[in-house]
Amino acid sequence: MGPPCLALEDGRDIHVPSVVVSQAWRDSRRQVRLGMFLGGCHVVPVGLETAKAPGILCGKAGTSDIVDATVVTMATSLGAIIWTSDPNDIRTLIDAQDIKPAPVIRSV
Repeated sequence: MGPPCLALEDGRDIHVPSVVVSQAWRDSRRQVRLGMFLGGCHVVPVGLETAKAPGILCGKAGTSDIVDATVVTMATSLGAIIWTSDPNDIRTLIDAQDIKPAPVIRSV
C-alpha cells in the first residue's frame, strides 16, 4: 500500500489534518483503503489558531489551497515528512515559509 503504510507498520506516528480527510473522502464506498489507513493515524482537528496560519501562508505563497497549506503548517510544527501526490504545490508553500530546516517532501 505504499511508504506511508510502511511507516505505520514501523510504528511511526502519522499525523493527518482533519481537513485532508474531508478533501479525500468524496465517496465512502471507494474509500475503504483510505479508511483502513486512517485507522492507524492521528487525525488532528483544525481549530481557530491552527486555521489562521495556513491562511497567512497562502497569502505569502500566492496560492489558494488551504488544505495543502494546512499540511505544510502542521508538518513544519511537528518536524514531519510530508507524503504527497502533488509535490510542486507543497514545495511552493514550503518555500514561502522560508523556514530552515524546511519540511521534507516525499512523493506517493
